[in-house]
Amino acid sequence: MSFPLPEETPLSQPYWEALRAGRLTFQRCRACGHAWLPPRAECPECLAAEWDWAVASGKGRVISWVIYHHAYHEAFKERLPYNVALVELDEGPRLISNIVNPEAGIAAERPVALKIEDEHGVALARFALL
Repeated sequence: MSFPLPEETPLSQPYWEALRAGRLTFQRCRACGHAWLPPRAECPECLAAEWDWAVASGKGRVISWVIYHHAYHEAFKERLPYNVALVELDEGPRLISNIVNPEAGIAAERPVALKIEDEHGVALARFALL
């Protein structure tokens, strides 16, 4: 069974290239200043199609999380239990990720720092609790 990996599209390509280079990027609207992830063609706030890529500091906080004790995909069976967390970057965008050191005690508002990890040849943004 193959491991489910994210798809790189022309729109998301700069995001994946930046991760491979050790940086986390997000989009920021030129019209209203809103910042977001994942990549999309229009601003989710004002629907303007004029935006730029910006580099994140890599710092953020835990908003919410869940610990999975059941694998809903066969590829994750050997990882049980595993966490999925919603992280808000200091710059504003939120992304769904994993906490790499859950034994430190995942909690809402807990600060985190970016930790880019390789998963089957793909650089992924994950976070460590501080």
